[in-house]
Amino acid sequence: MNKEVWQLIETELENVLGLSVKALNLPGFGGEPINSEAYELDTIVQSLANKVNENSIVVGWSLGGLVATKLAAAHPDKVAHLILVSSNIQFCEDDTWPGIKSQVLAQFKVQLAKDSNKTIERFLAIQAMGSEHAKGDIKQLKSLLFQAAEPHEIALSAGLDILQNTNLKSEFETLHCPVSGIFGRLDALVPPTVAAEMAKVNPQFSYEILPKASHAPFISHRNEFINYLKSRL
Repeated sequence: MNKEVWQLIETELENVLGLSVKALNLPGFGGEPINSEAYELDTIVQSLANKVNENSIVVGWSLGGLVATKLAAAHPDKVAHLILVSSNIQFCEDDTWPGIKSQVLAQFKVQLAKDSNKTIERFLAIQAMGSEHAKGDIKQLKSLLFQAAEPHEIALSAGLDILQNTNLKSEFETLHCPVSGIFGRLDALVPPTVAAEMAKVNPQFSYEILPKASHAPFISHRNEFINYLKSRL
């Protein structure tokens, strides 16, 4: 994924919220340089920290939510309010935590090595799965994403590793800034039941579940998404 996914709502967010909005690429996405020798969550956060102003409202979608959570924990001066969009603090499920099955991400990594373009297409399809407007959502995501340079293969593979292996419960528990979240009830990657579990980890966490949205609510339910952000700020 790259920052172009926010293109459809950037201007509207600025107008509605009265704030300056800046979308950032993760290293290796959208033509952003990449350190191929150390592509880990900590190094990603470090590379982005200098681009984030102090006391920013930081919004992170999916993998970007992990990055944003880690940023808030490591650089509390940078994050005045953290907003997670279809994200999880531990993406892989276990006996006590809702998430995606680890073998699904492992299979994606195997397929990525064989045919990256086909795998990306499938991943986009899963992101829209369940949405009432799935075909339209996929079409919009593809048209936005393909405006930028193709993602670096190392970033794709290492990104899946981060999703598969990261657990930020302890960081999430000790965040000092307000934390909000928005989820889709039909999300196939981040089960909405995780929202209540996250609130148990950090009782200050407030959230909303959109009943007819999937993994990309800012595409499929733009007005509801913008209204939620407005209500939080």
